[in-house]
Amino acid sequence: MSHTVFCRKYQRELEALPFPPLPGKKGQEIQASVSKQAWEEWQALQTRLINEKHLNMMDSASREYLMEQMERFFDNRETDQAEGYVPPGK
Repeated sequence: MSHTVFCRKYQRELEALPFPPLPGKKGQEIQASVSKQAWEEWQALQTRLINEKHLNMMDSASREYLMEQMERFFDNRETDQAEGYVPPGK
């Protein structure tokens, strides 16, 4: 049986991540407060942002930008979107 976590994005108990998705304290914080569902949705948005905005993950400014967008996403605040992206089913 998988364990659950109170997801800060969805404000309810959902399936937890099986391991920290990032190294260090930040990864442990995410594992303790973000559901598997929210993390998977973030990964999809992150991929679109990286591709659309041509982010270089070797660049610290690009990494900082994505971390800011990630926090905004999990806190249900407005995030940047990939321009021209149409969600499935629309």
